[in-house]
Amino acid sequence: MALQDQYLETMIQNMPDKTGKSLEEWFSVLAQSNLSKHGELMKILKADHGVTHGFANTIVHLFRQKSEPQEEDPISAQYGGAKAALFPIYETIISIVQKYGDDVEIAPKKAYVSLRRSKQFALVQPSTKSRVDLGISLKGQAGEGKLEAAKNPAGMVSHNIKLMSVDDIDEEVEKWLQLAYDNA
Repeated sequence: MALQDQYLETMIQNMPDKTGKSLEEWFSVLAQSNLSKHGELMKILKADHGVTHGFANTIVHLFRQKSEPQEEDPISAQYGGAKAALFPIYETIISIVQKYGDDVEIAPKKAYVSLRRSKQFALVQPSTKSRVDLGISLKGQAGEGKLEAAKNPAGMVSHNIKLMSVDDIDEEVEKWLQLAYDNA
Protein backbone atom coordinates (compact mmCIF):
# COMPACT_ATOMS: atom_id res chain seq x y z
CA MET A 1 0.00 0.00 0.00
CA ALA A 2 1.38 3.41 -0.97
CA LEU A 3 2.13 5.92 1.77
CA GLN A 4 -0.62 8.23 0.53
CA ASP A 5 -3.15 5.36 0.74
CA GLN A 6 -2.02 4.54 4.30
CA TYR A 7 -2.35 8.21 5.28
CA LEU A 8 -5.88 8.38 3.84
CA GLU A 9 -6.94 5.12 5.49
CA THR A 10 -5.66 6.36 8.87
CA MET A 11 -7.57 9.64 8.47
CA ILE A 12 -10.79 7.78 7.63
CA GLN A 13 -10.37 5.45 10.63
CA ASN A 14 -9.71 8.41 12.98
CA MET A 15 -12.53 10.53 11.54
CA PRO A 16 -15.31 9.59 14.02
CA ASP A 17 -13.08 10.35 17.03
CA LYS A 18 -11.59 13.53 15.56
CA THR A 19 -14.69 14.99 13.87
CA GLY A 20 -17.68 13.36 15.59
CA LYS A 21 -18.95 11.62 12.46
CA SER A 22 -17.91 8.83 10.12
CA LEU A 23 -17.05 9.50 6.48
CA GLU A 24 -20.47 8.25 5.35
CA GLU A 25 -22.19 10.53 7.87
CA TRP A 26 -20.22 13.51 6.51
CA PHE A 27 -21.19 12.47 2.98
CA SER A 28 -24.84 12.68 4.08
CA VAL A 29 -24.31 16.19 5.51
CA LEU A 30 -22.70 17.34 2.26
CA ALA A 31 -25.36 15.69 0.08
CA GLN A 32 -28.11 17.53 2.00
CA SER A 33 -26.42 20.86 1.26
CA ASN A 34 -27.10 20.51 -2.48
CA LEU A 35 -23.79 22.31 -3.11
CA SER A 36 -21.04 21.05 -5.38
CA LYS A 37 -18.15 23.52 -5.35
CA HIS A 38 -15.13 22.51 -3.31
CA GLY A 39 -14.91 25.82 -1.43
CA GLU A 40 -18.60 25.85 -0.54
CA LEU A 41 -18.43 22.31 0.81
CA MET A 42 -15.27 23.11 2.78
CA LYS A 43 -17.02 26.12 4.33
CA ILE A 44 -19.92 23.97 5.53
CA LEU A 45 -17.59 21.52 7.25
CA LYS A 46 -15.20 24.08 8.73
CA ALA A 47 -17.53 26.95 9.65
CA ASP A 48 -20.75 25.12 10.45
CA HIS A 49 -19.31 21.92 11.96
CA GLY A 50 -15.85 22.90 13.24
CA VAL A 51 -14.00 20.30 11.17
CA THR A 52 -10.27 21.01 10.80
CA HIS A 53 -8.91 21.93 7.37
CA GLY A 54 -7.16 18.59 6.77
CA PHE A 55 -10.20 16.46 7.56
CA ALA A 56 -12.56 18.83 5.71
CA ASN A 57 -10.38 18.73 2.61
CA THR A 58 -10.21 14.93 2.67
CA ILE A 59 -13.97 14.58 3.19
CA VAL A 60 -14.77 17.00 0.35
CA HIS A 61 -12.32 15.35 -2.08
CA LEU A 62 -13.76 11.90 -1.37
CA PHE A 63 -17.34 13.19 -1.53
CA ARG A 64 -16.75 14.85 -4.88
CA GLN A 65 -15.00 11.73 -6.23
CA LYS A 66 -18.02 9.67 -5.23
CA SER A 67 -20.58 12.21 -6.48
CA GLU A 68 -19.07 13.23 -9.79
CA PRO A 69 -18.70 11.12 -12.90
CA GLN A 70 -15.49 9.18 -12.59
CA GLU A 71 -12.70 10.35 -14.80
CA GLU A 72 -9.28 8.78 -14.89
CA ASP A 73 -7.33 9.48 -11.71
CA PRO A 74 -5.08 12.46 -12.54
CA ILE A 75 -2.13 10.96 -10.65
CA SER A 76 -2.39 7.70 -12.57
CA ALA A 77 -2.64 9.62 -15.82
CA GLN A 78 0.37 11.80 -14.97
CA TYR A 79 2.59 8.91 -13.91
CA GLY A 80 1.43 6.25 -16.34
CA GLY A 81 3.28 4.79 -19.28
CA ALA A 82 6.69 6.29 -20.00
CA LYS A 83 6.56 8.45 -16.83
CA ALA A 84 5.88 5.56 -14.41
CA ALA A 85 9.48 5.55 -13.17
CA LEU A 86 8.95 9.12 -11.88
CA PHE A 87 6.20 8.15 -9.43
CA PRO A 88 8.61 7.53 -6.49
CA ILE A 89 9.73 11.18 -6.80
CA TYR A 90 6.11 12.30 -6.45
CA GLU A 91 5.51 9.95 -3.50
CA THR A 92 8.61 11.23 -1.70
CA ILE A 93 7.58 14.88 -2.09
CA ILE A 94 4.06 14.11 -0.85
CA SER A 95 5.41 12.23 2.18
CA ILE A 96 7.57 15.26 3.04
CA VAL A 97 4.76 17.84 2.83
CA GLN A 98 2.30 15.67 4.75
CA LYS A 99 4.60 15.97 7.76
CA TYR A 100 4.15 19.76 7.79
CA GLY A 101 0.64 19.62 9.25
CA ASP A 102 -2.97 18.80 8.54
CA ASP A 103 -3.43 22.10 6.71
CA VAL A 104 -1.61 20.82 3.61
CA GLU A 105 -4.00 20.36 0.71
CA ILE A 106 -2.91 18.02 -2.08
CA ALA A 107 -4.93 19.00 -5.14
CA PRO A 108 -4.36 16.94 -8.30
CA LYS A 109 -4.94 18.80 -11.55
CA LYS A 110 -4.77 17.42 -15.08
CA ALA A 111 -1.02 18.00 -15.63
CA TYR A 112 0.33 18.60 -12.11
CA VAL A 113 -0.45 18.37 -8.40
CA SER A 114 -0.93 21.62 -6.49
CA LEU A 115 0.34 21.75 -2.91
CA ARG A 116 -1.60 24.34 -0.93
CA ARG A 117 -1.90 25.75 2.52
CA SER A 118 -3.78 29.05 2.65
CA LYS A 119 -2.42 29.48 -0.88
CA GLN A 120 -0.40 27.36 -3.28
CA PHE A 121 3.17 26.97 -2.10
CA ALA A 122 4.39 24.36 -4.58
CA LEU A 123 3.40 22.10 -7.43
CA VAL A 124 4.70 18.75 -8.65
CA GLN A 125 4.71 18.13 -12.40
CA PRO A 126 6.14 15.25 -14.40
CA SER A 127 7.44 17.43 -17.22
CA THR A 128 9.30 14.85 -19.29
CA LYS A 129 9.67 11.07 -19.09
CA SER A 130 12.90 11.59 -17.16
CA ARG A 131 12.18 14.69 -15.01
CA VAL A 132 9.75 15.97 -12.41
CA ASP A 133 9.62 19.73 -11.94
CA LEU A 134 8.98 20.95 -8.42
CA GLY A 135 7.58 24.44 -8.73
CA ILE A 136 8.11 26.55 -5.64
CA SER A 137 6.43 29.81 -4.68
CA LEU A 138 9.11 32.03 -3.10
CA LYS A 139 8.55 35.45 -4.61
CA GLY A 140 11.48 37.78 -3.97
CA GLN A 141 13.93 34.94 -3.34
CA ALA A 142 17.01 34.87 -5.56
CA GLY A 143 17.71 31.61 -7.35
CA GLU A 144 20.46 29.63 -5.67
CA GLY A 145 21.73 26.07 -5.77
CA LYS A 146 19.02 23.80 -7.18
CA LEU A 147 16.44 26.60 -6.90
CA GLU A 148 16.17 28.21 -10.34
CA ALA A 149 14.15 31.34 -11.05
CA ALA A 150 11.09 30.47 -13.14
CA LYS A 151 11.01 31.63 -16.75
CA ASN A 152 7.60 33.22 -16.15
CA PRO A 153 7.78 34.65 -12.61
CA ALA A 154 4.29 36.14 -12.96
CA GLY A 155 2.92 32.58 -12.99
CA MET A 156 1.80 30.46 -10.06
CA VAL A 157 5.35 29.64 -8.97
CA SER A 158 8.45 31.79 -8.86
CA HIS A 159 11.09 29.04 -8.90
CA ASN A 160 11.68 25.56 -10.22
CA ILE A 161 13.72 22.58 -9.02
CA LYS A 162 14.44 19.80 -11.53
CA LEU A 163 14.31 16.28 -10.10
CA MET A 164 15.54 13.29 -12.07
CA SER A 165 15.45 10.75 -9.21
CA VAL A 166 14.50 10.39 -5.55
CA ASP A 167 18.18 10.97 -4.73
CA ASP A 168 17.80 14.55 -6.00
CA ILE A 169 15.44 15.26 -3.08
CA ASP A 170 18.05 16.26 -0.53
CA GLU A 171 18.24 18.66 2.42
CA GLU A 172 18.42 21.65 0.07
CA VAL A 173 15.20 20.68 -1.71
CA GLU A 174 13.49 20.03 1.63
CA LYS A 175 14.67 23.45 2.90
CA TRP A 176 13.11 25.30 -0.08
CA LEU A 177 9.89 23.31 0.18
CA GLN A 178 9.62 24.00 3.93
CA LEU A 179 10.29 27.72 3.37
CA ALA A 180 7.57 27.91 0.72
CA TYR A 181 5.13 26.14 3.08
CA ASP A 182 6.06 28.48 5.95
CA ASN A 183 5.45 31.52 3.70
CA ALA A 184 2.05 30.30 2.43
